[in-house]
Amino acid sequence: MGMVQKSWRGKGAAAIAALLILAGCGGNGNNEGGSSSAAASPSSPASASASASASNDQAADLGKVKVVLDWTPNTNHTGLYVAADQGYWKKRGLDVEIVLPPESGADQMVATGAADFGVGAQEGLTLARENDMPIVSLAAIIQHNTSGFASPADKNIKEPRDFEGHSYGGWGSPAEQAVIGSMMQKQGADVNKVKFVNAGTADFFTAVQKDIDFEWIFYAWTGIEAEQRGIKLNMVYLSDFDKRLDYYTPVLTTSEKMIKNKPDVVRAFVEGASEGYQYAIDHPAEAADILIKANPDLNADLVKASQAWLSPKYKDDAPRWGEQKREVWSGYAEFLKEHKLLTKDLDYDAMFTNDFLPQS
Repeated sequence: MGMVQKSWRGKGAAAIAALLILAGCGGNGNNEGGSSSAAASPSSPASASASASASNDQAADLGKVKVVLDWTPNTNHTGLYVAADQGYWKKRGLDVEIVLPPESGADQMVATGAADFGVGAQEGLTLARENDMPIVSLAAIIQHNTSGFASPADKNIKEPRDFEGHSYGGWGSPAEQAVIGSMMQKQGADVNKVKFVNAGTADFFTAVQKDIDFEWIFYAWTGIEAEQRGIKLNMVYLSDFDKRLDYYTPVLTTSEKMIKNKPDVVRAFVEGASEGYQYAIDHPAEAADILIKANPDLNADLVKASQAWLSPKYKDDAPRWGEQKREVWSGYAEFLKEHKLLTKDLDYDAMFTNDFLPQS
């Protein structure tokens, strides 16, 4: 695919950093990618055809739409590629194109109408709403936050208090220090004893062999890759220390304009995606093969192992895939307000909707 190799580190911090840039707060965003698989170069957008061969005889022609990913194709996106491959959108009258994000990011494309749908995250969408970007979350791709702070086991960082005296590699976002500091505070530890280092685009496995002790990652990719490399990691998950950090990441997004003007298109898109993710839940091995077929530059062994780990977590304990709760949206926003990273009072009910999900 000819794209830059980058580490799939914590999308949470990356999304926040990207939106802080938009807000004029600084930060150097870096999103998900795979160090042993192709990762997107934001300056060189690419696209993958999402056409499918299923019959369209019984569906109204709703036309062509575009969905922009948040980063390089990975197992967070499997349900979308399944929906394309299996004709779940075609049978609903949609011709869907899957594209990679430009430097300005997926949220910007969705907000401006350059893309009809996108893959985002609650962190980014919350700060986007603060900046009057009319983006709405349509579904939670993963029900619980699977990100956390990873370190090689020999560094003996097993809980937040152990961050003291160690170096954290991130993006220079104030939100990173707020998250780490809040977790440490619960154990009486001092965030000022952590050395914050801007790790840039350095690969996780390279960084932790140099001057970095721990980083924010998604276990479904970097953690699984560590297993394959025979590297034992210690993980400190955000959701274990503050319920408000158990937010939705990633999510499917659209604009308020799409919901108002083309609700039938939004419904067809969400229903097709839902069917795709349900297939990935029920058939992880086959779903992994579909993702690999669409993106042959991905590390096939990593995709298959990641998919096996992640598929049960798409729906998890929710009554249906994609279901979102208001308290999750309000909780994370209140966390940001507490740490003075969010200054506006937001309408939480306007930030997400379950209305387009199929009835369970």
